[in-house]
Amino acid sequence: MQRIDFRDQISKNKRNSFLLIIIIFAIFVLFGYVISFAFDPGWFFVIMIISIIFSLSYILISYYKSDKIAIMSVRAKRASREKYKQYYDLVEGLTIASGLPMPKLYVMNSSQINAFASGRNPENAVVCVTTGALEKLEKRELEGVLAHELGHIRNYDIRYMTLVTVMVGMIAIVSEIFLRSLWFRSGDNDNRNGIFILIGIAMAILAPIAVYFVQMAISRKREYSADATAVKFTRYPNGLIKALKKIKDEHSPPEKKVSKALAPLFFSNPLKNLASTHPPIEKRIEALERM
Repeated sequence: MQRIDFRDQISKNKRNSFLLIIIIFAIFVLFGYVISFAFDPGWFFVIMIISIIFSLSYILISYYKSDKIAIMSVRAKRASREKYKQYYDLVEGLTIASGLPMPKLYVMNSSQINAFASGRNPENAVVCVTTGALEKLEKRELEGVLAHELGHIRNYDIRYMTLVTVMVGMIAIVSEIFLRSLWFRSGDNDNRNGIFILIGIAMAILAPIAVYFVQMAISRKREYSADATAVKFTRYPNGLIKALKKIKDEHSPPEKKVSKALAPLFFSNPLKNLASTHPPIEKRIEALERM
C-alpha cells in the first residue's frame, strides 16, 4: 500500500476544491451569457443584480451568525469545565499544538457519535460534540474527532463553504427569476432568441442540480482535508480511524434535530441519507491508513 503524506493530502484537496469552485463560477457565467442573448441587455443586468443582492444579503447574515445559528438549531448547551474536564483538556492540548485560540465548547444531546465546528474565523469559533461521542469514544478516539473539527477551523472551511453557498445561491435565484420572467415576454421573438430561451430553460432546470452535486463534492474534499489536518495535529491517525470504525458500526437513527443545511458541518453525516455531504467512511479510513 502506497503511503501518502498528510501535507500532500491537504494540498491536493485544497487544489481540487478550488477547481470545483471554478466549475461553479463557469456555470454561472455561461448561464448569464445565455440569458444575455435570450433577453434584452437591460433584463440581463436586472436579473443578475437582484440575484447577487439577495444571495449576499442572506448569506452574510448567516455567515456572521453561523456559530449562534448552529448551536441554537441543535439545542446544544455550553459545556462546563467541571463536568466535561477531559473534553476541555483535549481541546486545550490541541489548540496549543495547532496554535489556534480556544473555541467555545458545547454539548449536544444525541446518541450518535458526532461533532461539528462553526464560526467565521478561529477567533469566533465553536466546537460541539454529542453526548454519544463523549460516552462511546475512548480518549485518543475523541481527540481525533476534536482534531478533525479544529482542522475545519484552521482551514477556514466555514468561510470557504460560505463562498460556495453564495455562488450556488446566485445560480438558484437567477434560474428562478429567469423562469418566472418568461411569463412576461411577448410572443414576437425571432428564431435566434427562441433557441437561446430554450437553452436558458434547460440550464435553469439543470444548473441548480449540477451545482448542488459540485457543492457536495467540495464538502467531501473539505472532510478529507480536515482528516489530514487532524493527523497533522495529533500525529496519530489511529485515534481517528478507530472513531470512524465505531461510527460505521453503530446503528443510530437519523438525527431529527439537524437540518439539511447544517448537516455538512458534522463530523459524519447525521441524516444517514444517500446524497451525502461526506465521503464514505470506508474511503476516509483507507486514506488515513495510508498516512
